[in-house]
Amino acid sequence: MRRESDTGPLPLSGRPGRPPVPDAPVVPPTAEIAVPARPVVPPAGGAPTVEAQAVGVPAAEVSPADVGEPTQEVPAAAPATGRAGRNLTAAIGVGLGLGAVILVSLLVYRPAFLVVVGAAVLVSVVELTRALRAGDAAPPLVPVLVGAVAMVVLAWTRGATGLVVAFLLTVLAVLLWRLGEGPVGYLRDASTGVLVALYVPLLAGFAVLLLVPDDGATRVILFIATVVGNDVGGYTAGVLFGKHPMAPTVSPKKSWEGMAGSVLACIAVATPIVTLALDGPWWGGVLFGAALAVSATLGDLGESLIKRDLGIKDMGNLLPGHGGLMDRMDSLLPSAAVAWLLLSWVVPV
Repeated sequence: MRRESDTGPLPLSGRPGRPPVPDAPVVPPTAEIAVPARPVVPPAGGAPTVEAQAVGVPAAEVSPADVGEPTQEVPAAAPATGRAGRNLTAAIGVGLGLGAVILVSLLVYRPAFLVVVGAAVLVSVVELTRALRAGDAAPPLVPVLVGAVAMVVLAWTRGATGLVVAFLLTVLAVLLWRLGEGPVGYLRDASTGVLVALYVPLLAGFAVLLLVPDDGATRVILFIATVVGNDVGGYTAGVLFGKHPMAPTVSPKKSWEGMAGSVLACIAVATPIVTLALDGPWWGGVLFGAALAVSATLGDLGESLIKRDLGIKDMGNLLPGHGGLMDRMDSLLPSAAVAWLLLSWVVPV
């Protein structure tokens, strides 16, 4: 006796005494539509799998809504950003505002510039200290802040000697202050505290030394305008012609073409001010501009190196389009020292 499975499929037919079943109507071509995936629990240790169901739907009736196709949302208009990923409108507005504050302080009442420098130094010290603490260092903040005020005041009242003495006393205060927290991490914390004191208030003190002579306001304007020329010339030449990276592992967007633009712009800014406003030689303006182009670029690269080591993009978020105040001070700080040294030789008081 054979089993039913051996007989093959049974033909469809009507039962005795009843009419046969009519043929089924013709169905339009169907489209295989993948219904949203249904997760399947993977075996232990296996990768998650997905199982899709195919259903027959008339092709003419298929629409994105039937299969849950995601609709595209129109993104909101993003603020205009430059090649460096900054909001250019905010950056230009903040830059003009800072420039106005500096000019007013210099042209209206010269000692008011000390307040501007002091405030910028204190904020920058806090930003840099916080950034270093994010990198597992803990530089003492209080002695550096007190020493920063002392360096600004003594640079104005006692000149270069007062600045150096205040820095040395700040270093001593940092070393003694850190003793109270024990030996663990002492060398790391004390050395980063000395770094902050040297990098920010000591170098900023040279901007105060530029202000001391009777024509100090002009010297400070020359110094700041030349650094601004470095930024503008480097950015413009880099965007238009930049092809050869200068330091790809530190600052990928800086190029040698941008550096050339920085040098030309700095010389173009510095030469007329040195010759017309300070009665210096023309070659002094060329030398001053070229030297500050190098110092400003090195200062920018130096801070970029610190930020990459710490794994951060900006030192802070105080200035829209710029980041922190320390992100604007990076090129100014080393350039202040270079500017004071060169002007002391090219245009002595």
